[in-house]
Amino acid sequence: MSSWTLTPEQFLHYEECGWLLLNNLLGVPVSELQDEVGRIASRDDSDGWLHHHETTGGSRRLIRTEDFTPTSPVMNRVLRRGAVGDVAGELLGEEALLYKEKIDYKFPGGAGFSPHQDKPAYPFVDSVLSVMIAVDDATIHNGCIYLASGWHRRLLAHGEGGGLSRDVVARIDWQPVELRAGQTLFFDALTPHRSGTNRSNAMRRALHPTYNGSSQGDLRDSYYAAKRKAFAGSERGDHLCLNLIGDSAAEPL
Repeated sequence: MSSWTLTPEQFLHYEECGWLLLNNLLGVPVSELQDEVGRIASRDDSDGWLHHHETTGGSRRLIRTEDFTPTSPVMNRVLRRGAVGDVAGELLGEEALLYKEKIDYKFPGGAGFSPHQDKPAYPFVDSVLSVMIAVDDATIHNGCIYLASGWHRRLLAHGEGGGLSRDVVARIDWQPVELRAGQTLFFDALTPHRSGTNRSNAMRRALHPTYNGSSQGDLRDSYYAAKRKAFAGSERGDHLCLNLIGDSAAEPL
């Protein structure tokens, strides 16, 4: 039984808009989450997780880390044993299991992500929920997420690069969603979203767990085995290869 209960108004907002923003779900101080993200970023790949880098201003910079919960008690507490997973389960309609997890680092000048839906990047699973936890304040100036409310009913047309087609993008009224550090944003894997370049002078970090319903099984190990096999050390065209849909606007090394 979930220790967190959404209100009817919160359920209605999620059903109608395809996303929901909530406070006070972490179960740890924001400063502890920030310290743990800093620790993970400072370590090398010997801990078993996946680090991805981009070229920003001619310099090699960390853009993403994945597969770190097995060696991070703090992340296990936040993502597997607390209210974030409880809410994910309420929105999925059954117990939520962690499908994958990542930290995105957006340095000053760091590129954003082109308009896309997450679902095409998630093999093995039918129903899936995307989540963003703000490690630092996310603002329009530093490249916050933009969402398309009410566009989460079906898979939309995509272009050759993996992002949404130009026709679809032009018809969407994109809504910026700014988050304070510690806030949690839940959104359907079919909710179109994008983000911009970090035009501030400070790094902006975000934690992104993804959940599936327990009826579909524990798929996390299968996902990372497939990803390591398909993408280890690979690039796709002119953009950094971070997932199965190629939505990053970052430059590869």
